[in-house]
Amino acid sequence: MSKTNGTDTGARTDVPADEREQERVNTAAGDRLSTAPREETIEAGAGVPAMGVIGWIRWFWRQLTSMRVALILLFLLSLGAIPGSLIPQTSVDDFKVQEFKDQHTTLTPIYEKLQLFDVYSSVWFSAIYILLFVSLIGCIVPRTGQFVGQLRSRPPGAPKRLTRLPAYTTWRTEAEPEAVREAALGVLGKRRFRAHTVGDAVAAEKGYLREAGNLVFHIALIVMLVAFAAGQLFKSEGGKLVVEGGGFANTLTQYDDFKSGSLYDPDTMAPFHFSLDDFVGTYEESGPQRGTPRTFEARVTYTEGVEGPERKGVIRVNEPLVVDGTKVYLIAHGYAPVVTVRDGRGKVVSRSSVPLLPIDNNITSTGAIKVMDGYRDKKGTKTQLGFKAFFVPTFAGEGKGQMFSQFPGAEYPVLALSAYTGSLGVDSGLPQNVYQLDTSKMKEFKNEDGELLKKMLRPGEKLELPDGAGSITFDAVEEWASFQISQQPGNGWALGGSIAAIAGLAASLFIQRRRVWVRAVRGPDGVTVVEMAGLGRSESAKLPEELGDLAAALITTAPVAPASPAASAVPAASAAEQKPDTPASAEDGRGAPDDATNEAGTRPVHPAEAPSEGAEK
Repeated sequence: MSKTNGTDTGARTDVPADEREQERVNTAAGDRLSTAPREETIEAGAGVPAMGVIGWIRWFWRQLTSMRVALILLFLLSLGAIPGSLIPQTSVDDFKVQEFKDQHTTLTPIYEKLQLFDVYSSVWFSAIYILLFVSLIGCIVPRTGQFVGQLRSRPPGAPKRLTRLPAYTTWRTEAEPEAVREAALGVLGKRRFRAHTVGDAVAAEKGYLREAGNLVFHIALIVMLVAFAAGQLFKSEGGKLVVEGGGFANTLTQYDDFKSGSLYDPDTMAPFHFSLDDFVGTYEESGPQRGTPRTFEARVTYTEGVEGPERKGVIRVNEPLVVDGTKVYLIAHGYAPVVTVRDGRGKVVSRSSVPLLPIDNNITSTGAIKVMDGYRDKKGTKTQLGFKAFFVPTFAGEGKGQMFSQFPGAEYPVLALSAYTGSLGVDSGLPQNVYQLDTSKMKEFKNEDGELLKKMLRPGEKLELPDGAGSITFDAVEEWASFQISQQPGNGWALGGSIAAIAGLAASLFIQRRRVWVRAVRGPDGVTVVEMAGLGRSESAKLPEELGDLAAALITTAPVAPASPAASAVPAASAAEQKPDTPASAEDGRGAPDDATNEAGTRPVHPAEAPSEGAEK
């Protein structure tokens, strides 16, 4: 190597100029054929060119629309849904969220900052959701264009040497090359191949539904995302507890609790009404499964529209009543003792069914009975009454353990009451739990021993309040049912998207895209040489078998020519008619005998002969 001023010029002076030029050309050609990343040479003192704003935008878009980033975002979305399933959500149950906050005072500030009580409407979850949406669209649009272009194009022509393909067979026939190609077109067409003649060969391709399934899968994901977003924005959901004989009208003021999406319009509520005629609950009465629910049915009468006709219906668990796109679900039930409260003069102050909340599977229930208006004490002063209530539908009896129900059916109902008088606190303007009694501003009624007045009552029995303050009578037992009335417009689209996603994924996994070529040329001895070869886009054990079936079908039109001394140097009969233990020689196009074809009509090849990545092009 010669040097000038201490710098290596890289020029070779001991080689003629024409050889140096040829070496430069060979090096450049090798660089063009190489699949390795091209190394850019940066001269000394030269800086890396800046990408600029447009360059960075393009780089970010390419990264966002790559399949790798889409999978990462999908994984992050699934991870983000985990805390929404484990931590109580404000959009689902405010009481559970408040209970969680009261029990976890240390974690509550952290969860609130991370928006873990409102996961699905949080900033970070929405960001992942939107980025995934954009990423899927960016993946689908260019691939759809490419797929349409593939559908409009024709299969490529046959490679020069079909022997290099992973599935190959050949035989000689006395049929004319044109007749063989025509027969090949017919055979491939019957097998739903897209086929056409290119030169001396027939090119065919099959399995386009693989890419179609892939596109359907991604489009279905977008449909599911849109449906989920629409369901969250336009949904409405509320609860209503109805006692037997009571009813509900679908207006905002009738709900016990109500939640809706940010874009929901209350004016779009479907006008309907229903009343609970009867609730039927049956349970297993004997054996190890005693007390197990068997039947839960809410028998209702409903009207659709403002002046629609009355209709009968039955609401069961997971079998909602559907009225004008709104679904009414049965979610819970319990008992409501019917009680009558009288003042000291015997005047009926209140008579109502009081729903109580179950606390176990046998429907042991607790609650409160509140008399807010109409009651006066023995002096004629207006005041309020309150009773803590404890109800068991099947009482085991005194002296047989604690007062808990032994069976969920109302076989031996007992109502235990304790009485208070004073202010219930309902006039303060603050919300109050109807199932709890605030006794902070109330006084206990005392019995003869100076203790809290309490008594267990059977239906028909009453509790007399001391000093002529009145009485409360346990009249009967009714049942109540709790309903969830929901309207979610995106459910149908989400279901359709899920089904389409499964179908598209199945198509992309089980459909194999492959190409088949059939070449028919006249050999030196005038006998037609037929070559068949197949190439799959992915590894598939069915490709050789399919090629063998195609060869067997084509042989009926182009039968194997009888062997002759002049044909000793040309390919032998197809292995589709040979046994594995009777090998036949074949010409590989390079003057050397080819490997024996097997019974399926394919030629096994050494891995070194496997086609390169661009062989099918």
